[in-house]
Amino acid sequence: MPKVVIDPITRIEGHLRITCQVEDGVITDAWNTATLFRGFEIFMKGRDPKSIWQFAQRICGVCPNPHAFNSVRAVETALGMETVDDNARLIRNMTEAAQIGYDHILWFYVLNAFDYVNVPNALNASPETPSLQAVQDQVRAVVDSGQLGPFANMYWDHPAYKLPPELDLELTAHYLQSIDIQSKANECNAILGGRFPMIHHYIPGGVTQLPALDEIAFYKSRMEEVKNFIDTVMVPDLLAIAPIYGEDLAGTGQGVGNFLSWGVLDEASQDPYDRLFPRGAIFDGQLELQEVHPDETRMYTKSSWFDDSVGDGKHPLDSGQEPIQFTELPPMEGEELPEGKYDWTQAVRYGDQNRPMEVGPLAQVLVAYLTGRPEVVQLVDDTLAAVGAAGQPEILLSDLGRVAARVIKAKVNSDNAVRWADELLENIGAGNKEVYREPDYGREGDGHSGWDASRGALAHYARISGGKIDSYAAVPPSNWNLSPRDDDGVRGPVEEALVGTPVADPARPLEILRTVHTFDP
Repeated sequence: MPKVVIDPITRIEGHLRITCQVEDGVITDAWNTATLFRGFEIFMKGRDPKSIWQFAQRICGVCPNPHAFNSVRAVETALGMETVDDNARLIRNMTEAAQIGYDHILWFYVLNAFDYVNVPNALNASPETPSLQAVQDQVRAVVDSGQLGPFANMYWDHPAYKLPPELDLELTAHYLQSIDIQSKANECNAILGGRFPMIHHYIPGGVTQLPALDEIAFYKSRMEEVKNFIDTVMVPDLLAIAPIYGEDLAGTGQGVGNFLSWGVLDEASQDPYDRLFPRGAIFDGQLELQEVHPDETRMYTKSSWFDDSVGDGKHPLDSGQEPIQFTELPPMEGEELPEGKYDWTQAVRYGDQNRPMEVGPLAQVLVAYLTGRPEVVQLVDDTLAAVGAAGQPEILLSDLGRVAARVIKAKVNSDNAVRWADELLENIGAGNKEVYREPDYGREGDGHSGWDASRGALAHYARISGGKIDSYAAVPPSNWNLSPRDDDGVRGPVEEALVGTPVADPARPLEILRTVHTFDP
């Protein structure tokens, strides 16, 4: 009974080991092991609530903005502030939209594409344009050099690669183009936030300053370039490969059937159920909307390197973040499988029924689709039609849905980024230049956020006492998707999504990469 271990499973950066038990060519059990201890919550204690977000955004160097946002919102709600000035809302939306634009292009082309695009096969294409010929020449030079760089350690001879050479070449060209486009979105982050990563302009109560008119114009011009790339390259690429891989992907990665989004990108009401991607959940695979609240999050530690007494279904602020003595990682070789404590991630569950919840663009798009957001409905229906499944949104509860949803979200996000810039200009033209209101720092209490990062549901929690942080917790999307088994032995979403996946060759487990990468670990 072969054991397959991939460590690390990420292409560029990350700390995730996947262990699978394979029997008769099918995964019968799976374990995900986050191999890095985070510990931010420990050194948050005792700090000034005004500055805590500066530390919190450093939880992630890829998606610092949503950690910054969630931190200031957790402090704001603890201090009794439920909304901010409209200009602050728009500037925060613009900042988050730039982050999403960069991140989703990065994922689609750099972190995910090579699971489907066979780069060496591009050498068999007959280029139709000088630009494609130039890309083919670049690929040939890399292959001939023997120093494959990002093209190394792949399973290029795997039979699951299906694209014709011309499409492999075109998508390789778009991979190279995407690297430049990502930088355009990050320039928008820098112009608003002073730098990227690790922006400077968020603060409890709003933002630190109103952008100058030329800075807003710069933002618009760059985000229009991002939007144009998504409209003319990324969406067509999705629709080109979906009919080829759609049937395969629709049959794998079904997972736990529960989906959660705290919502992201506020409309004028600043109501989380009135966001561009609204708050909501889906339970038990039923495409029906349910209301949810961040305070219903529960933490379990039986499978994690934390004391069991501080887990046991507690609220994040009460679950404790002090690690126990590390035992050992599950072995790479031999037949021994993980048991007991095998993960630095605490198991996160929702509500009294302790549901494991999948989070991410698929959850966000499903909730927006069921809410009736017209732009999302149109794009989802177009995607379903492209794979011959019109009127069957249930097939999106799979690897196919995760791939498609990230592109759909990227398009809707880029369309609205420009809208928010125009709304900010309208406010300024009408004489509204307010961006900050001082919170009541004399208050004490518990606060929470609930604002999705690029990878999914993210919430921060803050308890303020005596003008200092008394307890702090961050529950990022990886804590949901990469939850280990909980105290009842129930698998987390990634673990469950892998079970039942066929593996043609355990020595070349491309199928495992495809499913795990759809979660963007």
